[in-house]
Amino acid sequence: MGIEFSNVYYEIAAILAVAAVLGALGTALKQPLIISYIVAGLFVGPALLGWSTADSQVELLAGIGIAILLFVVGLKLDVGLIASVGPVALATGLGQVAFTSGVGFFIALALGLDAVSAVYVAVALTFSSTIIIVKLLSDKREIDSLHGRIAVGFLIVQDIVVVLVIIVLSAFSGHAGEALRDALLRVLLVGLGFVLVIALLMRFVLPPLLERLARSQELLVMFAVAWAISLAALGDGLGFSKEVGAFLAGVSLASTRFRETIAARLVSLRDFLLLFFFIDLGAKLDVGSLGDQVLPALVLSVFVLVGNPLIVVAIMGLMGYRRRTGLLAGLTVAQISEFSLILAALGVTLGHIGAETLSLVTVVGIVTIGLSTYLILYSHAVYDRLAGVLQVFERSTPLRELAAEEGETGPSQVDVIVFGLGRYGSKISRGLAERGMRVLGIDFDPVAVRRARAEGLATQYGDAEDPELIAQLPLARAPWVVSTTPSAEVSRVLLHALEHQGYEGRVAVTTHSPGEAEHLAEEGANVVLIPYADAADQAVDLIVDSS
Repeated sequence: MGIEFSNVYYEIAAILAVAAVLGALGTALKQPLIISYIVAGLFVGPALLGWSTADSQVELLAGIGIAILLFVVGLKLDVGLIASVGPVALATGLGQVAFTSGVGFFIALALGLDAVSAVYVAVALTFSSTIIIVKLLSDKREIDSLHGRIAVGFLIVQDIVVVLVIIVLSAFSGHAGEALRDALLRVLLVGLGFVLVIALLMRFVLPPLLERLARSQELLVMFAVAWAISLAALGDGLGFSKEVGAFLAGVSLASTRFRETIAARLVSLRDFLLLFFFIDLGAKLDVGSLGDQVLPALVLSVFVLVGNPLIVVAIMGLMGYRRRTGLLAGLTVAQISEFSLILAALGVTLGHIGAETLSLVTVVGIVTIGLSTYLILYSHAVYDRLAGVLQVFERSTPLRELAAEEGETGPSQVDVIVFGLGRYGSKISRGLAERGMRVLGIDFDPVAVRRARAEGLATQYGDAEDPELIAQLPLARAPWVVSTTPSAEVSRVLLHALEHQGYEGRVAVTTHSPGEAEHLAEEGANVVLIPYADAADQAVDLIVDSS
């Protein structure tokens, strides 16, 4: 039995309150908010509380949210990132899409879906959530690692593919009776014209306009939103879709120096408006048919959770990457994304599939997003358990990953091995080198490694949490091992690995917490560096000595 509200404002206020409560619960369980919002929609929808009756208002906000999402995706489209990690991003991205969609189609057919629904489900299974994965990798400080860069690279490839799929579907909607040749010609001509106009604006109008608008950041962001919504409306009017127009609006600003500022300011607006899409999706779940979809949803979820990571590991193994790098990157595709749900919702709107297929994709999304979050958070522990089984995917000599390290191998004799070549670590490394010590610097960020090597430092690509790397280091010839990574967990793993290798030298680790410093000292660290406290003490000494 539902409660009837006297106006839409009260109704939306109640819906937001439920979403906030369930969002807090989901955060406590380390779950992405997408799941909480879908569950909130299920609660307030006709199946349970029956609060959601303002369909037109919620759908309007949801539509704007999707347009802003595509705008931000276009804004952050960084083709240079794909190039920076080589062909592995393209090969892995396209290979995973082809494998998942092909195998997924036959699985869907075997589960009793008709051909059109099977196509939609199969394609929906191929896309992973860039938003969720970037957030998780950033929280783990792995976004700049080799596997993090590769993962973001093939996620960008996936984003491009899903936008192309949406373009094709939108272009052919409402033209069922149109000949295929005529439809393709129309799409090509209109699309080229649309892109040409945007390209001319990018070249001659947008740069000077943004320079003027950037005098006020609020005005700059207001223009960006207006530009996104306007091109979304124009795309819809030209027979494509709002999503395509919004994506091209983002691409048109991606080459400007203001894209990071605009993207940062729009993240909160995007997340708030997308809340309504997921609530609307949850409210429209066909609860009556969920019982019949439990088995298909479980089968498809297992396929996504297991099949997607394995195909990534296999492709990266064939291309010459270590199984550890392959698995850490592969676990990022063990879920479907918000784009999968948007694609299924578009299929319902176009009349290609029914609500029950959308419900099936949504349930798969809830299961895979929920479980894959924990797989990514505890990816290193997952690798430790599966390392032996994954040996089959690794070449005897991982040439491509070794090529990334070519010229980075440290000297045969070293005095100090330094883990972490960020600002703090690189400064320590340079200081030690200036005092005549032979330093080997190690980092999992290829850019940091190349930068340090350009400065004349002996370097090696690697991760302090990789026990295989620790075993290969010249520990017997290094009196000191220094970790400049402030993570206590990383320090403990490193201390344990060094103890396991029988290392007899001295170890320095880093932390920001004085309390944590005591624990690390008890666990075997000879020196514990506390950057802020140490710097403050040195500043006090300088002031006192100068008095």
